[in-house]
Amino acid sequence: MRVLMVSKACISGAYQTKLEALARFPDLDLHVIVPPYWKGPEGVTQLERRHLDGYQLIVSPMRFNGQFHIHYYPEFRRWLRQIEPDIAHFDEEPYNLATYLGLRASKAAGVRTLFFTWQNLFRAYPWPFKAMEQSCFQWADYALAGNQDAGQVLRRKGYTGPLDVIPQFGVDAGHFAPVPESKKDHSPLLHIGYAGRFVPEKGVNFLLDALAGLSHPWKATLMGWGPAKESLLAQAETLGIAENVEFRDPIPSGEMPAFFQEIDAFVLPSVSRPNWVEQFGRVLIEAMASEVVVVGSDSGEIPHVIGDAGPVFPEGDASALRSCLEELAASEETRSRLARAGRQRVLAHFTQSRIASDTYRVYQEMLSDPPR
Repeated sequence: MRVLMVSKACISGAYQTKLEALARFPDLDLHVIVPPYWKGPEGVTQLERRHLDGYQLIVSPMRFNGQFHIHYYPEFRRWLRQIEPDIAHFDEEPYNLATYLGLRASKAAGVRTLFFTWQNLFRAYPWPFKAMEQSCFQWADYALAGNQDAGQVLRRKGYTGPLDVIPQFGVDAGHFAPVPESKKDHSPLLHIGYAGRFVPEKGVNFLLDALAGLSHPWKATLMGWGPAKESLLAQAETLGIAENVEFRDPIPSGEMPAFFQEIDAFVLPSVSRPNWVEQFGRVLIEAMASEVVVVGSDSGEIPHVIGDAGPVFPEGDASALRSCLEELAASEETRSRLARAGRQRVLAHFTQSRIASDTYRVYQEMLSDPPR
């Protein structure tokens, strides 16, 4: 089978490991269109060329780069004609212009299509995005949802075609791996980590409140970027914990395993908003694969990702988060047991190989069924 995938996310070298895993299926000829860069809120992210074995990476211009809803690839039709795929896989939301134009062109060429969605809140979009979304629902032969709630949202909005819940990306469990036993630090000081955006919905302020009352020795490393950084620095000073909290700038995705190997526990304290709920929390599975115990709020998909591999607390409840951290700080055995459970959970559900295998199964189903 020949598959043409469109994915701006795959400019990240870490995400390209899924493409290599897909390309290992002997009957799959994979071609992936990516832009040369993406202008995100955090700045420009350049294409990384790190994991390119077994498939063709196509770097194609993007119009309206950085505009999430209206970006598109003007050369897509040319690549569609040249490659003549059996399946066109759009790694984008159905209300985006890139997905709409790509599905329309693919459908006209008789190519089977699928799209991906993370959107786990029911939203009524204005014209023309609502019209584009409904057209994509009619044209698509299959839909992938990154979490259970996103699948339910698709059904509520009227999508009636085949649907499966598969996260967009997993992790490379060889890259994100535990610290060798000989190098483990058994210090009584609990090293707590966070990595992500510094914005109100990520709840880092609640993490600082929780840390301020910890009775066990601790230090924290908070890595990220965002408009709330200055207020978080000021909060740490006000709470009298600034000397224990290190704020770091983000690092390339390929360097994240070293960060996880520094820490004993990772916290994702997300807080839901009317227009946002945690969709997955990829950093959780990176930490879990690294055999770091994770703690998360009950926002969105977080409890489903963590499962029984770590404590979950009510979002926005600093006291409950503090209790979780106290329990972990008090028992290295508990931390080790949960950390091992987390890695096993990743190996069972969230590796790039598992995500690739599930996606390949979907491709097979699509080709075995008549097109919609």
